[in-house]
Amino acid sequence: MARKIQLKTGGKLLLFALALLAFRASVFAQAPTAASLAKQVDAHYNRLQSLQARYTERYQGMGLDRTETGSLTLRKPGRMRWAYDTPAGKLFILDGKDAISYTPGDAQAQRIPEKKLDDLRSPLRFLLGHTELAKELDGLSLTVVNGGYTLSGTPKGMQQRVHSLALTVDAAGAIRAMRIEETDGAVTTFNFTDMHENIPTRDGDFIFTPPPGVAIVDGAAPI
Repeated sequence: MARKIQLKTGGKLLLFALALLAFRASVFAQAPTAASLAKQVDAHYNRLQSLQARYTERYQGMGLDRTETGSLTLRKPGRMRWAYDTPAGKLFILDGKDAISYTPGDAQAQRIPEKKLDDLRSPLRFLLGHTELAKELDGLSLTVVNGGYTLSGTPKGMQQRVHSLALTVDAAGAIRAMRIEETDGAVTTFNFTDMHENIPTRDGDFIFTPPPGVAIVDGAAPI
């Protein structure tokens, strides 16, 4: 009798193990490749004309651990606005030609030509044109995380500063998070929520009007 019970139990365990293996094989077979998911992200953003989202930005490095929040607005061609809640009034604007960054209390706003921009927010610029992730990121790879996917690589032209860029995307190809690891070990993470696509935007959203007494000078955009 004991042997029959053992055989039945063993048979059930074997069936369970086979079912689990079949499930894992099915999930693996359905998982996209890095190339196919990159194309899905391309297709998702190439159809957009504008995007608005809430963001949380966390910087960890150089002895700092800083978290800031705000609203991001993107509009094609080549326009971007990061309006910070904390610190209130901080701005980073890309007007299609130049990037301007300003922190309240500063006597100057920094301006740098878009083509020379080396800012940690700049990897999102590929969403403002015709997206081809596979061409934007060297060493493109894919990992599965928490029901979503992460595409990783090194942004072209930023190899001296950025070690890796990781984009966490959902099944529809929408970017939910961006993690940037710099060559000095610093890590900046952006998490995006409350996203709205193809919404109306104003030209004025992408024009910086300096407060009284604040001058716009040419320079490098700060982190």
